[in-house]
Amino acid sequence: MPETPRAQLIHIDVGRRLGHEWDEWDGQPLPNRGNYDSSPSLFFAWSAFALLVGLGLLAAALYLFAPRLADLHPALPRLLGRALGVAASALWLWWGVLFLSYASGRALLPERLAERGPFLRLMRLTSRVADRFGRRDWVENASVKVYNALALVRGRKVGTGELLLLIPRCLSKETLDGVLGIAGKYGVPVFVATRGQLARRVIRERRPRAVVAVACERDMVSGLHDVAGKIPVLGLTMTLPSGPCKDALLNLRQLEDWVKAYVV
Repeated sequence: MPETPRAQLIHIDVGRRLGHEWDEWDGQPLPNRGNYDSSPSLFFAWSAFALLVGLGLLAAALYLFAPRLADLHPALPRLLGRALGVAASALWLWWGVLFLSYASGRALLPERLAERGPFLRLMRLTSRVADRFGRRDWVENASVKVYNALALVRGRKVGTGELLLLIPRCLSKETLDGVLGIAGKYGVPVFVATRGQLARRVIRERRPRAVVAVACERDMVSGLHDVAGKIPVLGLTMTLPSGPCKDALLNLRQLEDWVKAYVV
């Protein structure tokens, strides 16, 4: 029985280092051995809270500056208040449709109004708010799951040579062997991102039509924010039993399912 071909592994070493999101790590074991698996509902709860915080800060700022704005024009505070109310109503309507799109498994919004548009900014805002309460990694895990669900419902297909697999340098040897086996099986090129700006450089030079990316929650959310608006991406997060940036593990079956989901 012929062996499954292994993919070519290509390293590039330029730009911001991977793992910069963990600069504050104190070397102690991570909670739950680096497994931040969370329900997608956690993202919707925290994103609603993040929107309340953001809109509340804007309303407070408008209230505080109302006297000075009135000096410019007596009607200005009232007009800005109404504009904020309209914007808040539109934002909550969008959030509700986004939730229904996820819950129903249907594309109720075009991708530029969902996972490749405002959702990326909401994901980043929610991450920052959750970080203040020490829940960043769990919330980011949930947000990536919601992002993937919204992206998968599009049913996008690309040719074998049009898909790119981006992985970090910190995978365990066994996991790396599994990744290369899957990539070789489907003829997908694999690039190891030893530095953070690598992903953008590789995408710019290779010009793939879709990407499957592997990273921890922190680097994944940062990378999706930078890249997903330009090209379709599916993101697979890892577990970190040995701490960040060392001997990371991932769900190889999920990886293969996503490669198959894209490749014709």
